[in-house]
Amino acid sequence: MVALTLFLITGAVNLQAPLYTTYARASQMGAGAQTLAFACYVAGLVPTLVFLGGLSDRAGRKLPLIGALLLTSAATALPMMWPRLEALAAARGLCGIATGLMAGSGTQFLVELIGPRPAAAARAARIVAAATSLGFGCGALATGLCLLAAPYQQTPATYGAYLFCAACGVVLLAMIREPSFPRSSAWLRMPVFPRQTLIYGVAILIAWSTVGMVIALVPVALAAHGHDAWTGFSTFFVISTGLIVQPVARKLSPARSLRLGMLLVPCGFTVLIAGVVYSSLPLLLTGAMLASAACYGFTYLAGLSANSTCSTDANRARATSGYFLFAYFGFSVPVIASGALADRVGVHSALWIFDGAIIVATALLALSMVLRSSIRRYRTI
Repeated sequence: MVALTLFLITGAVNLQAPLYTTYARASQMGAGAQTLAFACYVAGLVPTLVFLGGLSDRAGRKLPLIGALLLTSAATALPMMWPRLEALAAARGLCGIATGLMAGSGTQFLVELIGPRPAAAARAARIVAAATSLGFGCGALATGLCLLAAPYQQTPATYGAYLFCAACGVVLLAMIREPSFPRSSAWLRMPVFPRQTLIYGVAILIAWSTVGMVIALVPVALAAHGHDAWTGFSTFFVISTGLIVQPVARKLSPARSLRLGMLLVPCGFTVLIAGVVYSSLPLLLTGAMLASAACYGFTYLAGLSANSTCSTDANRARATSGYFLFAYFGFSVPVIASGALADRVGVHSALWIFDGAIIVATALLALSMVLRSSIRRYRTI
């Protein structure tokens, strides 16, 4: 039930993704405004992670998840009543708050439900990675399929279906008996960043910046070619197909999984951009799958596993919040900058410039990993 709740919360986040360009046209706004509306998600998420990352240590694990489901329901209802970019921005902000509440409580709740087993933290991280990867992509895919059936609708059937599923989720989650645990006396518990996991934070920042570009700016490029309906597929493939490689990533150490992810990030994004520029759906989906393997397969799972195993029971919720801060900084700030750049030089040029920045950042991260390994080896000698 907890895994299903995580799936539902993350499913709402990209439910409106295929309609970003439609709402921007209705509001007579350009790519810059569209990326700003997209980034409102992080404007709600970051303060929640910073100030309420440890809320579940005081209020319990279940209450933040119920609150998150209610927030995503309100976020889904807003564009139903007012299908414009302004409503989308408000909905993204509510989804950001919901995801922030989920991030601090979901992993630790699963650890407690699994029980006192040595591998409980690692298993919980795998469940969170699978449920959220699938959720982030399936919402966009479902709406994309609805738009294929009826291309010009602004409030597809997926909105109403989500409200029904979320209501059922609240009822079922409320029925779960929450395991007892030592409660914190402080309401405000800031995120923590274990020193051993900082490299994983930088890696997920780079990886998720490519996902943000696919969700926020690629639809603008596709719409210019008249391929709005591809948006749901590109979002699904760049997020949820990473689930396919997670069984492989589980068998690798976090460090090795991270190295594979960083190799695939620039490769996948370059192929994806080529698919957008040359209007090739096979190239687009191939690039999205490669990027997804990196972003939501190897890199994402490596970071979650490292944070879960390097943290204690007392600070695991806060450490997970810290990890997601890195992820969502990458998810938003480069996208806003690229959206402003796209209004000046064109969407295709902005995508290629961003691709070059990703290649440079990945190379620098790889160099730092090699230097770090060499220094550790030298100290051992």
